[in-house]
This record gives sequence, structure tokens and C-alpha cells, in this order.
Amino acid sequence: MRPVKIVIVTDAWSPQINGVVRTLQATCRELQRCGHSVALITPQSFFKVPCPGYPQIHLAVAPYRRLARILRAELAHRGEVAVHVATEGPLGWAARRFCLRNGVPFTTAYHTRYPQYLQAMFGIPRGWTYAVMRRFHSAAAVVMAPTPTVEAELRDAGIERVGLWTRGVDTEMFRPTEPMPLGLPSPVFAFVGRVSVEKNVEAFLELDLPGSKVVAGDGPALAALRRRHPDVRFLGMLDTERLARLYSAADVFVFPSRTDTFGLVLLEALACGLPVAAYPVQGPLDVVGGSPVAVLDEDLRRAALAALRIDRTRCRQFAMTRSWSDATRQFVAWLRPTFVREGVPAAGRGPGAPGTQNPA
Repeated sequence: MRPVKIVIVTDAWSPQINGVVRTLQATCRELQRCGHSVALITPQSFFKVPCPGYPQIHLAVAPYRRLARILRAELAHRGEVAVHVATEGPLGWAARRFCLRNGVPFTTAYHTRYPQYLQAMFGIPRGWTYAVMRRFHSAAAVVMAPTPTVEAELRDAGIERVGLWTRGVDTEMFRPTEPMPLGLPSPVFAFVGRVSVEKNVEAFLELDLPGSKVVAGDGPALAALRRRHPDVRFLGMLDTERLARLYSAADVFVFPSRTDTFGLVLLEALACGLPVAAYPVQGPLDVVGGSPVAVLDEDLRRAALAALRIDRTRCRQFAMTRSWSDATRQFVAWLRPTFVREGVPAAGRGPGAPGTQNPA
């Protein structure tokens, strides 16, 4: 495919470390490796404030005018350009507004199950949040979902133009390496991710398990969980190198979330040879369900103990089959029918047209 320019608008970006940011970073690397040009529009270029309840996340304030100037300049590129709106935050809504006002087709992605998260955190009824999600995503040529289960969930919520954009793992960054010197009794059970109510971290911390528990990550529930569980080692936020060393030092990766759309950390742990224990719910079922590298059980303690018997070599082999290059080809295929040339929408229909389900 000939090189094109891809403009990605996202409210989630560095210095945040989460699945959305990791997905976009890996996708940008693959796009550039294939010769495409990538322009990122992130909160770094705008006046921003901490997100209520998540001070680690910063949101752009009143970004429309500045974002419109940036998008006009990007769309003036000589050649074909695609606009992808990655998140439903202030920048995402501003980009949606600009594209609709100017007749520019765009795609979106569904990274976060906000209806479930907001209900868990604040008691907001799911129906209210789904109404907002429908308004945001139904204007897109296609909304990209990470798994077939999420595709079905979005269609059930009234969002029709949905396509699969799966995920991968960088097996060079995440690989068996020198274990982090934890100095803890074995076996070591680890969790990596946002430390917040919707991640259900306390379900892991309350398990009666032998050995030790380790948590890596930051979030609004961190201080309270530290107070309630002084026997747990909390490591805070770790960079990629130290994460790989933690995965290599642990014996089981315990994933207690019941609300994740995918769970990129599952693949990162497996790439380092770390077996997985999780609930049999959306996310784990889509990523590792039916494979010999994970134990999924409603009894999370039983799953964690059974995962101790999994061969670490199998975990690495499983992760090696999940590449970012395949995932990025899916991403570009969904963009193709939205290409514009110097601000004028390109003619033709393709994978993003209503009624289609998978890119060619």
C-alpha cells in the first residue's frame, strides 16, 4: 500500500502509562516502519488540567479552536490523509465536531468500557453512558473494537458500524530477562495496571495465597489499598524495562478486572513467560480463553494456584503469535475508505461502509 498521512487525535498520551497509550505508541511505530507519516494531536499541545478523580491524567481545556487550526494544516498535506479519533475526551469531541462541520470522514476506537467503569466508580447508570457513547461513535465511518465480544457489545448498544482492530505485543521489549530482585517469599503473585476501583484490584489482594503479592501501577485507589494491605509490595509506576523484569521475577500474573475491553498487560506478561490467572470474563476470555497459558475461574484463588503449574515456555510461544504488524494492518484497512486528499473526501466505499464487518 502506498504511504499516507495518518492524523491521530488522542486524550491519552505520555507521560500516562496505560493500555491505550501503549496501543497507540506501538501502532505509530508500526505505521512509520511501513512508511506512513503519523501526526499526533495530544493534550501536550494544549492548556490542560488534571482529570477529576484521576490527577495523573491531564485533559485539554476548551481545545476546539487550536485543534481546528492543527487539523486544517494537517489536511492540507499533499497526498492522502486519514483522521482517527482515538478517545472520547475533550480532544476527541473537538475533533469529532471539526470533522462533522467540514465533511471530513473519520474513524474512532473503543478502548475503554466507560459504562461499566463509571457505574463501578460513581454509580452512574450504564444506559446514560451508553447514550453518550452512541452519540460520539455513531458519527464515525467505523468504530474499531479490540475483540469480537466488544464488537457485539457495541452493536447491542446501538452502534452499528463496528470493525475489529485487535492488539499485539512487542516481544523484543517484553521478553524473559533478568528478574527484578524483589527479595520476597515465593511464589510471587503480581498485578500490573491502574490501581482503581474498576480494576477490582482488592479482589486479588484479599486472596489467601502462599508467598507474596506485588502490585505495579498508580491510581486513585493506591493510598487506600496501601493502608489496608501493608503486607503487599506496592512498586508504583514502572517503565517498560522494569516491567519486563517484574514479569520475569513473578510466578503468576493475577488479573482481577471484570471490565477491561482487552487487557494488554495479559500479552505483556505472557511474552515474558508469566502465566495468567483471571476471571472467565470479557477481556481474558477473548485474549487467552481456551489456551494452555492461563487459568480462568470464578474462584480467583483456585485459578492463581493452578497457574503455578503452567510451563513458562508455552506462555512466551503464545505471545509470539500476537504481532503488532498484523494489528496495524487491520487498523490501516479500516482507515482506507476515509482518506481525504487536500481536504476533499476521497470517493468510494470500503471496509468502513455500513454493513461490513472485517477489513480485507
